[in-house]
Amino acid sequence: MTSHDRTLRKPSARTDQAFVVLDECHRQTLAALDKLDTVVARLEAGTVDGGTRALAGDVVRHFSTTARQHHEDEERHVFPKLATSADKAIVQAVLRLQEDHNWLEEDWMSLEPQLDAIACGQSWYDVAVLREGSNIFAALSRDHIALEETYLYPEARARLRPGEQEEMAREMAARRRAARRAAGARPATRT
Repeated sequence: MTSHDRTLRKPSARTDQAFVVLDECHRQTLAALDKLDTVVARLEAGTVDGGTRALAGDVVRHFSTTARQHHEDEERHVFPKLATSADKAIVQAVLRLQEDHNWLEEDWMSLEPQLDAIACGQSWYDVAVLREGSNIFAALSRDHIALEETYLYPEARARLRPGEQEEMAREMAARRRAARRAAGARPATRT
């Protein structure tokens, strides 16, 4: 099968469900990055109100849960199959995206406490540090998503057999259900 043939093959809706979830997470991540930009802009304008705190909380929830689950999905299901490819460009893209995950996690670890403080109504955050960190984080996130959607996901869709994609979707859904149950079992820490 040629690369051209693989791109013409349309997966069924059931088979493609895992990638639908991954693509939707990218949409949510882009929306969360827009919220992050709004939070920083409001802070720079001196607007620290309930709306700003709510937006900061939304950003924290997304990048502390959904985005981490998404990266785990890719590390478990998308990257391994492609990392063993004979195509050196694909392998390099996988290595770069894995490195991005590490950098994104490190960047997030520096942003999260400040955003959480804002969400909780605390005022110890540093707007200049938040602006610089959020700019770096957002640029890397957007570049990362673009590489996945334009290059790696099409390759993965073509290489993963329908049964592998269905198993991927089942495992992803089961892990999310377990995370929701665990989160529901924990006592709420915020009021």
